Amino acid sequence: MENVPYGLLRAFLTPFLMLLFRPKVKGLRNVPINGPVIIASNHLSFSDSIFMPLVVPRKVTFLAKSEYFTSPGPKGLLKKLTFIALGQVPVDRSGGRRSEAALITGLSVLAEGNCLGIYPEGTRSPDGRLYKGRTGIARLAIESGAPIIPVAMFNTEKIQPTGKLLPKIMRVKMVFGEPIYIKGDPTDLQVLRNETDSLMRILQGLSGQEYVDIYATKAKADKKEED
Repeated sequence: MENVPYGLLRAFLTPFLMLLFRPKVKGLRNVPINGPVIIASNHLSFSDSIFMPLVVPRKVTFLAKSEYFTSPGPKGLLKKLTFIALGQVPVDRSGGRRSEAALITGLSVLAEGNCLGIYPEGTRSPDGRLYKGRTGIARLAIESGAPIIPVAMFNTEKIQPTGKLLPKIMRVKMVFGEPIYIKGDPTDLQVLRNETDSLMRILQGLSGQEYVDIYATKAKADKKEED
């Protein structure tokens, strides 16, 4: 059952979304109306986590970075309140045991028959290209038995570029692909890598983005060093 803040925020935001951003959505029928499911999206903007859940007919729970709940200033407060209202779950994804805890949290969401949203790249693209996927999504899919629904977001990096609080009014587009079922040994790292790479190829086909075979976090770190 949707929590009250989520229902109220959705009811408040949806008319504005439809009127101002006129979402063009393709393939939404691929999202099952019940049962555990993983929605895997490319990640261009903070607003991905607003636009996509508002068009999906069921609640989408993201494992949001804990920084979204602790950022300073008015923008940080707005992020925190928005994520709380959307029922998002803060997790520490910095690696090691913390990443394991995030996976356990994701499995619990799926075990309850809910819809889990994941950005396989692990962070926003720094330049609009599609980056190498993290293998946690493959492990979640195998261990839960949940299908993965790939979704490509378009224009959100233009609507709300990184660092911008107020969005630009323009049309947003989303394409939902067909369900992907993954089977195999969740402890086999090569299986997880192969399945994740396969998923990223599908996302690339849906989005038309250029693919970069390194992690987005490394690309961001390299850019900082250059700057």
